[in-house]
Amino acid sequence: MVELVALPSKLNPKMILIGTMNLTRTRDRGDFYCPTCSASQAYRLRTRRPFLTLYFIPTVPIGGSETFVNCDGCRSNWDVTVLEMDRASHEQVQEDQFRDEAIRSAVLMTLIDDTITEQEIESLQSLSDTLFDRPLDREELGRLSSIARQSGIQASNYVMSVSKRWTRPQRMLALQGMFLAATASGEDLSPKKMQTLKVMRDLLELTNEEFQIAIDDSLEYEAV
Repeated sequence: MVELVALPSKLNPKMILIGTMNLTRTRDRGDFYCPTCSASQAYRLRTRRPFLTLYFIPTVPIGGSETFVNCDGCRSNWDVTVLEMDRASHEQVQEDQFRDEAIRSAVLMTLIDDTITEQEIESLQSLSDTLFDRPLDREELGRLSSIARQSGIQASNYVMSVSKRWTRPQRMLALQGMFLAATASGEDLSPKKMQTLKVMRDLLELTNEEFQIAIDDSLEYEAV
């Protein structure tokens, strides 16, 4: 990108063209695991630095250089730390992110009725540990509940924003967690929770059969 400023000149009463531009250079090449492509791709290690230009000619650097990785496949730019990530570590990061999001979804489902009982607290802790293999202590649960109440975000809106990157098995597992959270009080499902579960089925793009399978599978964790 070039930015120009026209200044009057004593030698040339018309103008002097002064501007800025970014100069980008390739420093190295290699192969890496691209998170966007989800595959091994060739990359270019590049540096970018802003220069002052005079008549479109770079003259003086006016800032530090920025180093980044550019994927030859999808053209995405990444911080150089992406070179330290392999496929296994990337998939682990995605799995950990899903677990956190699924637990938040279950917490929001519990809070639909604006209350959370001791029985529901214990149930959320248990399903987090058993269903998602992600231990959740009372302090963290309290923090998640407090954030949820202060933000006022609805369970359906949250799931809509995060579930696009979930795989189909992850969607069914998250629904199991939300169903267990909705029924944790031991009482009949409230109309609001029942309606929200139906909305979740549509948001997660599950068929009626998949929805029923997820509910049936969640009954294995009734002891939670």
